[in-house]
Amino acid sequence: MRSDMDISRSASLQPLADIAARLGLTPNQWRLYGSHKAKVSLSAIPEQTDRPRGKLVVVTAVTPTPFGEGKTVTTIGVTQGLQHLGQKVCACIRQPSLGPVFGVKGGAAGGGFSQVVPMEDLNLHMTGDIHAVTSAHNLAAAAIDARLHHETRMGERFERQTGLKRLNIDPERILWRRVVDHNDRALRQIQVGLGQGNGPEHENGFDITAASELMAILALCRDLKDMRKRIGQVLLALDVDGKPVSAEDLGVAGAMTAIMRDAIEPTLMQTLSGAPCLVHAGPFANIAHGNSSIIADRIALAHADFVVTEGGFGSDMGFEKFCNIKCRQSGERPAAAVLVVTLRALKANSGLGDEASSQEKLAAGFANLAWHISNVQGYGIPAVVAINHFAEDAQQELLWLKEQALAAGAFGCEISDAFSLGAEGAAALAAVVLKATAQQSEFKQLYSADDSFGAKLMTLAERYGAAGVLMSPEADADLAELTRLGLDKLPLCMAKTPLSISHDPALKGAPRGFELPVRRLRVSAGAGFITVLTGNVMTMPGLGPKPGYLAIDIDDDGQIVGLA
Repeated sequence: MRSDMDISRSASLQPLADIAARLGLTPNQWRLYGSHKAKVSLSAIPEQTDRPRGKLVVVTAVTPTPFGEGKTVTTIGVTQGLQHLGQKVCACIRQPSLGPVFGVKGGAAGGGFSQVVPMEDLNLHMTGDIHAVTSAHNLAAAAIDARLHHETRMGERFERQTGLKRLNIDPERILWRRVVDHNDRALRQIQVGLGQGNGPEHENGFDITAASELMAILALCRDLKDMRKRIGQVLLALDVDGKPVSAEDLGVAGAMTAIMRDAIEPTLMQTLSGAPCLVHAGPFANIAHGNSSIIADRIALAHADFVVTEGGFGSDMGFEKFCNIKCRQSGERPAAAVLVVTLRALKANSGLGDEASSQEKLAAGFANLAWHISNVQGYGIPAVVAINHFAEDAQQELLWLKEQALAAGAFGCEISDAFSLGAEGAAALAAVVLKATAQQSEFKQLYSADDSFGAKLMTLAERYGAAGVLMSPEADADLAELTRLGLDKLPLCMAKTPLSISHDPALKGAPRGFELPVRRLRVSAGAGFITVLTGNVMTMPGLGPKPGYLAIDIDDDGQIVGLA
């Protein structure tokens, strides 16, 4: 089979004006950004409409392997399949970070005949939104250090000469780290202010841009005014008396918003079948909330009958945060979930070695799928299992898995050939999704907004299978600080490994009885959640010994090659 890039480049792309019209956008609601991308204005969200809102379908997955199991392929496949069945549909996905693109995963446009095109446009910069988030975030970091430097240098003269109130930021209690859109482990911990005249020396560090609170705000805000308000509420540091210092206090919130003004508009692209796709925001699901934007969903739901979106990694990650964070803020309710599984993922989740047979591994690994089906059902919506088909899959194993998925309570289960056949290969899966969305469901969240921090944490830990939670002394101190500031009742954004339902990637299948270690807590006051750092999860990934960038280049014609 041809490479994803060859398929993308050989496709006959439709004029974006036709894609916009297919979605129902008027010419004044979008503007071209190059030939095959367009920014969509927030005016495309109608204040009132007689048109029924579309139904929201969220795609999730079992616990993945490091190389992914085709969740975006399935998201685009279901979209193309619904279009093939005559439905008005739109996909909503995240913008890829350059970290995974040049690291281990490669691109995030889907693959085969189920992808967003042009794939290199999507994977490399797109419309620059992630760079805008990076610049706005680092402006705040620079503003903190500049304020520290000048207040220290000028002393009591600062207020008189500048007309600004002294903030007395404590250099040991700066909460705002820097960000960059690459995997760079050497920047996890740094020392700033080195050298004479460069401000008070203090520790800092870098996260990947996908983990920035500004990225979360971009994904969760409802409009420009809401984004401006949220950015102003971002907690940057504490002063020497322990009082909070916000972006509004520092006077940098307005400029941060100005940098991100155009980033608030989703980008319209198309699938290989010509279905519209809105690409917006890019928070990771293991260290952030892992979903595309509320704004993109609202635009799509106002114009399409079905909207297909996805949560990052497994249902214990992006899907959980979709339900407990994103839906809590958007007010939207999913009509159904699609749970992606592969034979190789279940075998990898068996925990068995090479001495076990293929069928033994599959049978043992099925516990992982059963857990994820139960997890989705716990939110009160039907779970449709999609078996992403690989060419090397054994037919008898596929049929066995389909029977077992239905016996475990899945609403339906279909083998998907979206990768190799595109829309036609996903038509049967799309038909089951249609039936699932027609069911009467009672969506519910795992915890109440009024629950205490401890109650929320135990609810999630027990859902993972933990017998208890072990808070580190640093996490206890963080909780005491959040409680003092009145920020301890926010929803929780669990940061943990995506390679296990637990915190430990070595615990395969559906582990139970372990203790969930909580290392630190970070508050995102503007985004509206508390990030709970568990186990050894890192907010700045590192490159592996043979990273993906080794294969990427340009040929003699200036075309990009090697982008998976």
